Order: sequence, then structure tokens, then C-alpha cells
Amino acid sequence: MQIGIVGLPYSGKTTIFSTLMKHKSGDGGHHKIEAERGVVKVPDERLDRLTAMFNPKRKVNTTVEYIKVQGFESGAEKPQGLPAQFIANVKTVDAILLVVRAFENDMFPHPLGRIDPAKDIAFINAEFWLSDMAIIETRVERLEKSIKKMHLDAEQRELELLSRCKAHLEQERPLREMELSAEEEKLLRTYQFLTAKPLLYVLNIAESQIKQAAELEKSLATYLTPKCAITSLSAEIEKEISELSEEDAQVFMQDLGITEPALHKLIRVSYELLGLISFFTVGEDECRSWTIRAGTKAPQAAGAIHSDLERGFIRAETVHYKDLIALGSMHACKEKGVLRLEGKEYVVKDGDILNIRFNA
Repeated sequence: MQIGIVGLPYSGKTTIFSTLMKHKSGDGGHHKIEAERGVVKVPDERLDRLTAMFNPKRKVNTTVEYIKVQGFESGAEKPQGLPAQFIANVKTVDAILLVVRAFENDMFPHPLGRIDPAKDIAFINAEFWLSDMAIIETRVERLEKSIKKMHLDAEQRELELLSRCKAHLEQERPLREMELSAEEEKLLRTYQFLTAKPLLYVLNIAESQIKQAAELEKSLATYLTPKCAITSLSAEIEKEISELSEEDAQVFMQDLGITEPALHKLIRVSYELLGLISFFTVGEDECRSWTIRAGTKAPQAAGAIHSDLERGFIRAETVHYKDLIALGSMHACKEKGVLRLEGKEYVVKDGDILNIRFNA
């Protein structure tokens, strides 16, 4: 999963990205050629408990890649269109994380001379709108010319779909709100429209605003269209927490009334927004979490582990994490009948523990 971090200058996206990178996996790092990238381990207390139970040689968290994308650097008061490099970097991500500034700081003035999260959201959404509209208008013009010459049915269907998209955007509504068939969704994915991507608003607040976080989020509820979510954090506080020992961090968070590092919540909300879940594989060699989309059947979940497991899938020996923790061992789960064999039509649940049986 790739998530693009975007935002206006001095919104805090660099601080958030740097804090995330303190939890980076060894599989990724920073690359400043086009954008800064890093692969982050997804924290999961369930995997921690399974590791303690099985004492494997290694524990492997699932990961998410974050990409900090530059692009809103002009300081223009009105949307003027996004730079080509910005679009190239963000169009391939699975979701967009938009950092929205809500804090005052005279040392780092807002590029538009005001602190107004709603206006910032509207400004950036307008840039996304302009980008998508430009792509559609260019493609529609080419299709209309081609259809006059070739009369291809596929091009006619594409033209009709893009015309619908254009009409939708002209109502100032993002493409993620459109009702589409599976075939239409597949076609639009080739365009990587920005207003079609899931969007997570991250309200960057000051320490003094932490207790008002829920109220501030509620004030932006009008922007929560389908496939959107909002959460809040104080990037500076999260940076401080990440630099403390686990014991000191817990004391610090308790003093501020924070129940968990907000960056953990950020990852969790991202999963929910994208419709992702985790399942586990356990054993003496390794305990590992895997990411799949909700609704995935057992053979395809096996394919997330290795393509050979999907091709040769026979059965999945399955038990849910909660049952295993409650009963204490796989043997007890088997005796109670909660460790079971599931076939090809079984839909994997969040927290399932799978052992795949397959033909080599």
C-alpha cells in the first residue's frame, strides 16, 4: 500500500513524514530524487501477543509505504494547476494523506496569510479538480476526433464514461462519489484521477488544541464525502513522543490525555479508508502479519503469501486471533472446534490466523 503525503508549505507534512520514518522498515528509505519515500512497519498488538505466544525466530510486521510529495509551493492565492512532477508522484498512490494546518506559529507563516483549515481543504481539492478536468477534456477531444474516423465501440463507451465524469466534476463533486460498474472502475483506474482516490484529512493541531480535536474534526464534516476520513494529531508532539523511550512516552501521553500515538491511529484509519484488513501466519520460525482487502477469499489471501500457495490451494486451516488468545493454544482451539478447515469460498476475516494446505 502506498500513501502520498501532501499539503501546503508549513502544514507539517515534513514533520509527520520524519516521525513515521522513525518506525521505518529495513526494506525502504529516503529517496530525494523525485519525492521522499519510506516503508513503515504497521504496529499491531495482536502480532506482538502472537509472537510472545509462539516465540518464533523472527517477527515480521506488514508495511505501508509513505511518499512525501512536494508541489504546493507557489503560494498562489487561487488554484493554478498542479506541476507535472507532483501529478506524476501522486497519481500512482493508493490514497492521499492531506495535512491541513490548524496551529498558529509566527515563525512559520501560512503561505496564504491565514489559518483556516476549511479554506485550505477547498484550495487543494480545487487543484485536484483542475487536474482531473484537464485530463478529461484533453482525452474527450481526442476520442471525439478518433470516433469520427474509426467508429470503435470501445472508444464510444470510454467517451460516454468520461463525459459523465466531466458532468460530475462540473457539479464540483469529486469522482470518488460516482457510482460505477466494475468495468467502469477498471477503465478509470488507468487515468489515476486525483479526485477518485481515497482521501485522509490529517488536521495538524497545536498542543493546546488536543482536547478540542474532536470538535475541530466535526467542524470539517462537510468535506467527508465517500472514501474520505479525517483524524487529527499534533505533529510536533508526535515527534517528541517518537524520540522518547517507551516508558517515558507512556507517561508523557498520559499527562496530555493521549491514549496512543496518533501515528498508530493514522495507519489504522488509512487501513479502514482503503478497506484493508490483516491476517496472520504463525509458527516456530516466524510470526507475520499480511495485508489484504476486506472480502478477499482464502485462495487469494494465500496468494498474498506466495503465488504458489494460491495456485495449489486446497484448504486453509483457520482460527481467529480472539479464539486463540482466549483458549491459549492451537490444541485447545482444535478441541473446542474453533480451529477449522475452510475451502476456496471462505472469506478471510480481519484477525484470522491461517495455515495454508496446498499442492506443490
